[in-house]
Amino acid sequence: MVTVNLFDDLTVEPSEGDSTFDIAWADDAPQPSPIDWPVEEDLIFRGHQLIERHVGRKLPVRVTLRKRIPVGAGMAGGSTDGAGMLKAVNEVFNLRLPRQTLIDFAMQLGSDLAFFFTSGGALVTGRGEGLEPVPARAMDWVLVLPPLHCPTGAVYRKFDELSPYAKVNEQAVREVIAGRREPFNDLGAAALAVEPQLAALRDELQKKLGRTLHITGSGAAMFIVARDSKDATRLAAQITEVPVRVARAGDC
Repeated sequence: MVTVNLFDDLTVEPSEGDSTFDIAWADDAPQPSPIDWPVEEDLIFRGHQLIERHVGRKLPVRVTLRKRIPVGAGMAGGSTDGAGMLKAVNEVFNLRLPRQTLIDFAMQLGSDLAFFFTSGGALVTGRGEGLEPVPARAMDWVLVLPPLHCPTGAVYRKFDELSPYAKVNEQAVREVIAGRREPFNDLGAAALAVEPQLAALRDELQKKLGRTLHITGSGAAMFIVARDSKDATRLAAQITEVPVRVARAGDC
């Protein structure tokens, strides 16, 4: 896993009354969609509740979240917010909870939250709790953000159907980390099968650009590894079909 500089803004302040959670899209969000889920299901709310239960008292907060990371894009938007909430509540109330306690809370919320207690890059194993920091190579990417959503559960079920005996090839992952191999995604075929429009768009853009488009996580965002920032800007200008963002990955 690597970080990328497309991020949400999370502000957490102490409140003199009940806790409030204001969730909306940032003005410059590249691919907004309806925020139609109950706040009680959001990871920022659930993370706050975990810490309140742990300390045994109310920790009233006023939370403002302005989202930029698309929903259902396989870019861990909700997970970054949940991890950020755990860190923020710990700091705002000077709870001095150790990092490992926060990581334990993170693992209760989702398998990818623990990663956000590292920076740059990590080889992540187990259910997400194994975190081996790795050198974060700076990479210039073009993020391709179609208005499509790949439900994570459906993608994993399709993966099990397509690859029932699949095993993790850790050596291949280490070759990607070292820059000796192009990125690959074992979930890619499953995501494309679950969302045929994504498969059609990827094929269209690959033919147009002559570059490989990689699926992010369980989809439906994609990315192109550019040669440098100028190459990323040039590629992004050629993509008019869907929103794109030139991004920096790995060292942010």
